[in-house]
This record gives sequence, C-alpha cells and structure tokens, in this order.
Amino acid sequence: MSVQDHRAWRPASAAPRTGGRPLTSTVSPWLRWATEAVWFVEHAFERARADARPEEDTRVRIFVIQIAFSAVFGLLVLGAAHAALMTPRGGAGAAAVSGALQRADLTDRNGQLLATNITHYGLYIDPTEIWDRETALRGIRRALPDVPVSRLRRVLNGDRRLIVVPGLTPAERQAVHALALGGVSFEPEDRRVYPLNRSGAHVIGVADTGGKGISGAELAFNDEIRAAGAQARDFALSIDLRVQGVLENELAATATEAGAKGAVGVVADARTGEILGMASWPAYDANRRGSASDDAALNRVTSAHYEMGSVFKTFTVAAALDTGLADLDTMIDASEAYMIGNRRISDFHATNKVLSLEEVYLHSSNIGTSRLAVEMGADTLRHYFQTLGLLDAAPIELKESARPRRPRDWSDSTRASLSFGYGIMITPLQMTAATVALVNGGTWRPLSLRRGGTGEEGRRVVSPETSSAMRELMRANVLRGSGGQADAAGLRVGGKTGSANKLVDGRYDPSRGIGSFAAVFPADGPETTQRYVVFVLIDEPSQGSRLGGAIAAPVVGRVADRIAGFLSVQRRVDPVLPAGVIR
Repeated sequence: MSVQDHRAWRPASAAPRTGGRPLTSTVSPWLRWATEAVWFVEHAFERARADARPEEDTRVRIFVIQIAFSAVFGLLVLGAAHAALMTPRGGAGAAAVSGALQRADLTDRNGQLLATNITHYGLYIDPTEIWDRETALRGIRRALPDVPVSRLRRVLNGDRRLIVVPGLTPAERQAVHALALGGVSFEPEDRRVYPLNRSGAHVIGVADTGGKGISGAELAFNDEIRAAGAQARDFALSIDLRVQGVLENELAATATEAGAKGAVGVVADARTGEILGMASWPAYDANRRGSASDDAALNRVTSAHYEMGSVFKTFTVAAALDTGLADLDTMIDASEAYMIGNRRISDFHATNKVLSLEEVYLHSSNIGTSRLAVEMGADTLRHYFQTLGLLDAAPIELKESARPRRPRDWSDSTRASLSFGYGIMITPLQMTAATVALVNGGTWRPLSLRRGGTGEEGRRVVSPETSSAMRELMRANVLRGSGGQADAAGLRVGGKTGSANKLVDGRYDPSRGIGSFAAVFPADGPETTQRYVVFVLIDEPSQGSRLGGAIAAPVVGRVADRIAGFLSVQRRVDPVLPAGVIR
C-alpha cells in the first residue's frame, strides 16, 4: 500500500467494520471516544512508519505511560492522605491491633486526664526456633528481672509458641529485642493505664486486659466509654481533680495521724447531684489493682455500712418540722432520762432541762429526738426515711452502691434509736444523698458521676420552708454548737456532728467507733443559691478524740476552705449575732 493509500484509509465512524475497530454506531459517545483513543495509540507506530517518522511513536508511547503512572501515583497519594487524616482514632486502624481496647480517655469535668490507653507488648516465644534455651533464659531474665522464672522455663521447654508475659513497655520490649534471639516475637496490645496512680482510684475503677470495665466508673459507663472511643471522643466524669486532690489530702492526713482503720469523704453539688470528689482511705494504685489488699480495694463510700450516730438527728428534726409536729420554738422535756418500757435513754451532753427544738439540735439531745420519733409514729418516720433514700441503695451509676441494713420492726424503742442514728446501717453515699435533698430546697435526686448530672427533676421530700429551717439550724450548730471546728472564714458552713460506737459481738464497744460530720456551704441565701455538701467520716480512730466535732468537723472546714475558690464560692464576713439567734 502506498503512502497516499495509507493516509486515505481512515474508517468513518458510521462505516461498519468486521475487524480492527469495533462497531461504534450503537454505543455511547464516551465509549466511542475511548475506543478511538485506544485505536489511535495502538496504530501510532504504523502511521509514524508510513510517514517515515518512527520517533513519533516512541514519544507517544512514553507520554501515555507517564500519564498512566502519574494517575496511579496520584490516586495512591490521595488514598494515603485520606487514611492518615480521616480515619477515626480507635476505628479501623486500631481494630487491626491485636488486643486493642478501643476505650475512650476518661477525664475529669475540666478535661484533666484520669485514664488512657498506651501500647504495650506481649512477649511470645516459639521454643522450636530457640538454639540455646539456657542462654535464652539467662538473657531474658537479665532484660526482665520480674518475669516469673517458672513460666519462662515452662515455655522454653515446651513445643509450641506461647505468651510468656503481657504488658511489656516499649523500653522492656527493646531490651529483649536487643538480645537478638530467634523464636522471640512481640504482639502489640492496648493497655489501660491510670496516670494518677492512687488518686481517684476507687471512683475511676479499672478495666481488664480484655477492654472491659470491672469496677468504678470504668464498669458503670463501660458501653458509653467504648462508644466514645470508637468516635475518637473523651468521656468526662463529674469529678473535679482539684476537689478530689484536696479531699484525699486532708482525709489521708487526718486518718494517718489518728491511726484510723479507714476514712471516707464526699463532695457533691447540691443542685445537680454531681459528685465532685469521692475518696476512700486507704487507697490503692489503680495500675496495680491485683496487688491491692481487700481493705484497700474496698470503696467505703459506696459499700461500707455504718450506724451514723447523731447526724441522723437532722432527718428526725426535719420530719418533725415538715409534718407540723413541732417548730423551732416547741419545748421538749429533756430534764431526765426518757424511759421506753425498761429501756433508759439519756443524753451524752446532758442539760437536765426542758429544751426548745433548736436547743435539742444544738445540744444533740437523744432524749429530745427520741420523744419526737415516738410521737411521730412508725408510718410517718418510715415515710421520711424512705423518701430521703435511707432505706434503699443510693441510686448512682456505680454498681458497688450497697443496700442499707434496715430495721425489721418500727417499734417505739426502734424509732427512738433510729432518731439518733442507731438501729440502721447505711453507706456514706446514702448519707450524702439525703443531706443534699434537705439543703437544696427539699428535692431528692440521684447522685451522679456523669458530668452535668442525670438531668432528672427529682421528687419533693420536704418543703422549701423546712429546707431553709434546716440550713439555719445547721449553720447555728457550727456557730454555737458541736460543729464549731468546721467553720471556714466567710463560707457560712453549716452541719451536724455524729459519733457512734460499733456493735462488736452483740455489744457496743466504746473503744471502737466512728466520728462524722455532714455539712453544707454556704448555708445561707435563697433556695437558688449554689451549694455544696461535704460529708466526712473517720472510721475507728485510735489516737485522740473520736467525736465527730473533734475529728471530722475540722477536716470539713479545711476542705471547704481550700476548694471554695475552685467552685467560685464568694466569701462573706458573718455578722456577730447574740446568743439564741439563728440566721
């Protein structure tokens, strides 16, 4: 074929063909365009040779290859950038890591870190690839002095690949890796760590190596923490680390000095029910939960039961005021012991006179509150105890919240004991919840470790007038009663002391008991005032006084004084009041 003939040979798009180029008359324009482009490139060499320009074919082919490689490379770059920038933390990338927990970081209400995940490594050995097992044993022991020798020897003498020890840090992994031993390998695992160690251990709780919460907030919010982790979000608790730190510091100092068996402290927002601080002493290192003793691992706030003593007089007096059985000026005979059958009830701080209801509270008269409880009747007292949450487990997210040990009968003698905190054993968390309800205007709502609280409206347990009267009585008790050591300059702290002997082998042992103080600050102001409840209990102090006013009230005063600035509570100097006047 001549050159002229070749140039003249160009198939028309409408001309049918049976070979070379496919029919294009019935296909889409895009497909037709692509087909012709491919055909053009394929026959470029033929045209170039026919035109005596073979170099044109080489340039075309190189150009096409460059375009193809550039397109592929561009797609790869875009894909890598998307994977790096757009994949959520804890998403597909984390799921590919063996043992990944995919749990969100836990923070306090201000974003301070409480718990997080750090990559550790599991050490695996395949003994069939180890040349000298004794040399390997000695080398690994030098690199990891704490590795169990029996476990290491058992794996080395086995016949299959097994894990020797989990949770190696990057530094420990590198120390073993540097031995250059055959048959040794590592698998990454996402381990839960607690950077504060002991601080907040009981309330934060722990998660196991499988990524499941087993105590504290880790268990209570397990599903929500995992969901937040999958969405690359943190999960915030209601705890304020500054408040928590102060509470733990003051509690540990007092408990240590007093040689106490244990101690608890709680700080709660009276308006929302949020827990800002929760401390149980002694504590344990959350990173070493397995080595903690049962005593240290016990969260006394949620799970320990106590007969609270005279702090219960707050509830008895509130019930009497709310029912109209008495007012602050009602006179009650405490001039002599109160007899119920052959049982004799007397006062620890005996006045041997007729007292007003205000004086019954300020002098902590067992006789006065017993008379009120007996006259009130079983149904009424039980109703108030029930609505204040004293007869059921405190409804908080923590699974450890325990049920109280309630009385079986509500006879006159039992009610007399209940009026001053004997005959019923409750948890400090219940005590806190009931106090919150009495001082916040009379609304009981669940305590919560969720930032912002549960959002529940709550239920009315006493009238706003009763709540106001109780705050005034509590403030008066700090100004002129047994709670004087809880006072903090300008914060208008109010509260009630409690002391109780413990029942040991069926008898109350005066050498073993508790001292407590339930407080609110500021105690004054209208119902809408932002208030905080502080409850402190020292369990079995062996040194010094065990009376609540002497051992627990000072702790409350120091805690309130130190945390007021964090909570934006304004200080105000109290006016000097004459004796007998309640603010």
